[in-house]
Amino acid sequence: MKFPMSVLLVYSTSHALKIEKMLKEREIPCRLVPVPRHLSSDCGTCVRFAASDSEAAKKAVDQSGIEIQGIFEV
Repeated sequence: MKFPMSVLLVYSTSHALKIEKMLKEREIPCRLVPVPRHLSSDCGTCVRFAASDSEAAKKAVDQSGIEIQGIFEV
């Protein structure tokens, strides 16, 4: 059974790598995946995690100062 997932879109692959590391340090399970084409064609990599972790992920990213394009449920 699949559960609702969210993706966090960034402007560069290096930002995706930093965010993935930061979320894992905060024990938020995540992984790097290709950006769904219907969302963006900018950076080819995004960070995927459970939609239930969206609030915690947003808070962590806000604290990091890394600029993101947004968080979207997929």
